[in-house]
Amino acid sequence: MQYRSFVDMSQIITRYLHKIPTDVDLVVGIPRSGILPAITISLMLNLRYADLDRFLDGRLSGAGSTKQHSGLIGNLWEARHVLVVDDSLNRGCAMREARERLSHLYPDIKFTFAAIYVVPDGRDEVDIAFEVVRLPRIFEWNFIHHVYLEHAFVDIDGVLCRDPLAYEKDGGPAYLRFMESAAPLYRPTRSIACLITTRPEKYRPQTEAWLAHHGITYDRLIMHDPALTREPPGAGRDARFKGVAYRDSKAMLFIESEHAQALEIARISGKPVLSIERNEMVNPNAWGGTATLQKLRNLDVAARMSDSPMISRHAFKRRLKNMLPRSARAPARSLASYLLKGMRSARSKEAATGKVGLAQQPPCAIHEHDEQVTDTAAATGPTDVPKLTAGPVLS
Repeated sequence: MQYRSFVDMSQIITRYLHKIPTDVDLVVGIPRSGILPAITISLMLNLRYADLDRFLDGRLSGAGSTKQHSGLIGNLWEARHVLVVDDSLNRGCAMREARERLSHLYPDIKFTFAAIYVVPDGRDEVDIAFEVVRLPRIFEWNFIHHVYLEHAFVDIDGVLCRDPLAYEKDGGPAYLRFMESAAPLYRPTRSIACLITTRPEKYRPQTEAWLAHHGITYDRLIMHDPALTREPPGAGRDARFKGVAYRDSKAMLFIESEHAQALEIARISGKPVLSIERNEMVNPNAWGGTATLQKLRNLDVAARMSDSPMISRHAFKRRLKNMLPRSARAPARSLASYLLKGMRSARSKEAATGKVGLAQQPPCAIHEHDEQVTDTAAATGPTDVPKLTAGPVLS
């Protein structure tokens, strides 16, 4: 599992800033995730910035009073070379949509298209690719809204809400008040396969009430039952409890608040763990026995989360295109487009005569942030999470 943070993105932009043509005079970000890298580039190069919608409306963002002397363009119509930026490219839907929306401005304005992170077969879809990052991958700015949550274990304290303070761990009134009124941290916008916590099982009603109050949905909630374990409380016990539950499921990601526990969970499960404390992905030894067994066991889920051409039709099309000589790609694309139009026309005629229902083409739903919010190709329904408790039941 690949992971990139805000710091990683800033560093990769700085490293390859020289790839940007020197005559670019405006940077345009594709909403929403493309806005941050676009602003970063515009600040580094002292250029004007606009998001795609504002640009098409003829509006520019303010330049700031201290920058007016630096020769920035004063209005949209002064722009002659525009850099269009997105944070990532997977299927390429957002980038193709941006090209189409800007096509009426050719040839008066020159456009260069860039993405910070692209899949290996997506490099030809942009003019500038800052870094090639394979799937599965998540980013700091999208992991809590990602479709991968439907295949994930998520810790509660330290991820969904703040950790309790020392005086709130008394198991009495202070702890009850914490569980009822803890301030939320990350706020997921997708249903989570499994929430797991070392909170005692007896606090299930309070935990479920807090989750419902904050609109957090999930398939399963695993809590710790002290009566089923003889281990003394501590990080080691907590990590083993979480690691075994994760190992015995078909989940492909664990989001853990404490780094020490993340390391142990990854070791036990043989699967990746996102450490919130260190803001990094902990990946198990790729050649370890546990990791290899997990890959084989979860092959179907792993394939859907990857850019395998056996699963993703977009990856298949890109691989097929890359097998052709460049001189043959345009004719092949024209032929494919012609055949596809013919098939759609035939289906429309059949639908009009009542022979079959008109099959609606699925929308290009991944607004790149592709893998960010609507990657239905990666979602296969609720993750298979066994009903687990603590202690001997897990061993």
